[in-house]
Amino acid sequence: MRSKKLKYRLLIGAAIALFFVFKRCIQREENPYTGRVQTISMNANEEIAISLQSAPQMTQQYGGLHPNTQYQTLVDNVGKKLVNNSIANKTPYKYEFHLLTDPNTINAFALPGGQIFITQALFSKLENEDQLAGVLGHEIGHVLGRHSAERIAESEYWQGLVTAGSVGADMGSVVSSIGHNTLLTNGRDDELESDDLGVRFMIKAGYNPKEMIGVMEILKAAAGPNRVPEFQSTHPDPENRIEKIQESIEKYKNE
Repeated sequence: MRSKKLKYRLLIGAAIALFFVFKRCIQREENPYTGRVQTISMNANEEIAISLQSAPQMTQQYGGLHPNTQYQTLVDNVGKKLVNNSIANKTPYKYEFHLLTDPNTINAFALPGGQIFITQALFSKLENEDQLAGVLGHEIGHVLGRHSAERIAESEYWQGLVTAGSVGADMGSVVSSIGHNTLLTNGRDDELESDDLGVRFMIKAGYNPKEMIGVMEILKAAAGPNRVPEFQSTHPDPENRIEKIQESIEKYKNE
């Protein structure tokens, strides 16, 4: 009787797993702006809706919008210049750029759909407009690369397999671990792709792409000597990113 129950559970688990594998296959599509084939479970309008819905919460989390209108105008102008002079202008996303009050957290990030943020802590360390363009260009790259949408689809897939594993046998923790490692690796690839796109956007908009290397130096210095090793981080080491950025500059400089 017990063996029949186990067999029944295994069959159900296998069916659930096959469903999510099939679902993942039909969700594969080519990104028209990067040419990369991705697993995506939502359309651009859904990405924009998530972005607009999440923006107020993210703003509050970082202390609200910075009150200096001159600084905000600079962020707006640089962001719009990057968008208007690149393939980002051909996307359906609603790009908006926000300077956040947080004076301690050195960070910049993008929500799916076009909401882009930079903290005062990072903004204050930038030495010129070109470096600001490097930061914002990188974040535009995340939006155009649909990285958040891809992570959401990947997360749904692995959660489905965890469910299948927990039904069929005590495999949930194993599958969960595999999923985590996959998301970690893809996250590093996303950062490198965004750096590459950011360099391209900077060149198209007339900014000096070598200043993105300056941004990496700032991030490296901010992290200090005890920064997390690359294999333990979702972001590539700044030294590795600098090497890739130099390759991108060579690739796009004559476009």
